Amino acid sequence: MFIITQDTILGPSVLETRNVPKRFFGRVLILPRRGAGPGLWLRLSVEMQFLRYLTALLPFIIIMVFSRDMAAPIMQAPIAMALFIGIVELKGLRLSDKARQRLMDTDEAARRLDLLQFRARAVLRNIAARKGINAGQLHLVVEQSELARIAPLTFVTVQTDLPAPHVVALDAGDRAAIKAQLFDTALTERDLHRVNLFQNDYLRDIRLEARGVSAHARLSAWIDKAGDPMPERA
Repeated sequence: MFIITQDTILGPSVLETRNVPKRFFGRVLILPRRGAGPGLWLRLSVEMQFLRYLTALLPFIIIMVFSRDMAAPIMQAPIAMALFIGIVELKGLRLSDKARQRLMDTDEAARRLDLLQFRARAVLRNIAARKGINAGQLHLVVEQSELARIAPLTFVTVQTDLPAPHVVALDAGDRAAIKAQLFDTALTERDLHRVNLFQNDYLRDIRLEARGVSAHARLSAWIDKAGDPMPERA
């Protein structure tokens, strides 16, 4: 899970939006700030279509480098290369409709989505209370990659439509609260990914009216925030 906010990415202009929920996969390039591990960078690179196509074409490139006799025929066969890319994309990295339907049944998918909604609303109540948001609708947007046969990549944002549509800035305490509450062994990112593959829907938008957050929840969040460690000076 990668929480997208102003403090976690380079080039925060990619957060600009005219409406919510804002989508990220296939629309903008996400570059994490310093401190992101190599695993995240590698997984993000897999989402770059150009790099996937280039990787799929490596066998052709290697043959052309080591066999001059084969270079000309390969260069004259773009349809074969396009077909190979299609096989890798559609068969290697995605599931067929029949394979998706074999992942689970409708009841299991509904149970997992109910648990996600329950936890997401708890997260939004916590964020609204911690940040003193009293009006408008908060959105917890959980978006996953549609690539099926590799580890799931999950983007999480908090978005709102007031005073204008935007991605809410989250500090370290906010992000820690999301990580603690959203996923665990009872509902993992892979569990959600299987639901998304089953339903062929990769963006979950859970909403909460900020004015509905109770005074008790706001007080509890204020106490928790007061106990957050001070951020380190740069």
